[in-house]
Amino acid sequence: MKIVIAPDSFKESLTASEVCDAIETGFTTVFKEADIIKIPMADGGEGTAAALKETLSGEWQSIIAHDPLMRPIEASYVLLPNQTAIIEMASCAGLHLLTQSERDPSIATTYGVGEMLLDAIDKGAKHIILGIGGSATNDAGTGMLKALGYRFLDSQHHELVQGGKALAALAFIDNHAVNDKIADISITVACDVTNPLCGKLGASHVYAPQKGATLDDIVILDNALSHFANIASRQNFPDNRNEAGAGAAGGLGFALMTFLSATLTGGFQLVSEFSNLEQMVQQADLVITGEGKMDFQTSMGKVASGVLSIAKAVNVPVIAICGVVDDPHSHWKDDGFTIAIPSIQTLSSLDEALALAKQNVEKTAYNIAMAMQLGQQLNR
Repeated sequence: MKIVIAPDSFKESLTASEVCDAIETGFTTVFKEADIIKIPMADGGEGTAAALKETLSGEWQSIIAHDPLMRPIEASYVLLPNQTAIIEMASCAGLHLLTQSERDPSIATTYGVGEMLLDAIDKGAKHIILGIGGSATNDAGTGMLKALGYRFLDSQHHELVQGGKALAALAFIDNHAVNDKIADISITVACDVTNPLCGKLGASHVYAPQKGATLDDIVILDNALSHFANIASRQNFPDNRNEAGAGAAGGLGFALMTFLSATLTGGFQLVSEFSNLEQMVQQADLVITGEGKMDFQTSMGKVASGVLSIAKAVNVPVIAICGVVDDPHSHWKDDGFTIAIPSIQTLSSLDEALALAKQNVEKTAYNIAMAMQLGQQLNR
């Protein structure tokens, strides 16, 4: 029996690789001769670098970069043998780096993202895969561009301070000192967000509130980002403000497309292609996937849904093991999962559930294998 194990990470408890190992341990306790193929997955957000590192034999690289408030921190990315770097912008510009009281997208910056890009280039990267989920910023990527050598000037030729709010005073974009090395790389952005840069569906209105923006901030930021796009267009940069994904990560998507000619693609699609998931599933008798929580968002580009789609196309059954499964006996069967099982079976606190996550996943995989073994015996 050939089994493909392709889960996402369980947030705050297990990496995707650790989930793979736990499922393998539980399953092979019963089916010792099973042929297990482990493919750690991600959807382009948190865990993407770690998942692809495991699959593609990459190495972690560390750098001192600047966080959203321009404080030096240690950030890491993955460098692959084929001169590809996998960077998660959240490692230096993520919301999780700020306390609740520090969150202010009006002043938060993506400067560290540019520093990470340059470090990867200096270490030989020719292609960058950039995950842009979990940002604390709303600066339309101007912080990143500053790190690359762009200068954003007001009418008095003074350089603007960091953050999206300052863009309201932008008069000129100076690109004369841009690092030459950036022209020699290609950038693929893992992004499942389709929002434009500005307007009611744009970065400021949709995402800035969860980053700490007030109602007044939202209006100011939206106007500032619109002004930035106007200035860029007047200086003959491409006008990508209405392109799908321009509003991702507080407008970072716009900067990546407009100034760095980046290509945006679905996060799960990108990871699955690099991992050869479809090819592996075609050879499998069973697929086991999972994520921390299965709910209404699962079908909106999440890993479990993506794995299911690939497996359904070739009629391979799919089992989902998740920390929590909303209404496990209803629509998951209709969606196509053979079964979706929560690994948390007893009442426990959140801290207990996180601490016992590996043990619970192992036990759940073991119970599934025992049930399958019983089914085989009954069918003889």
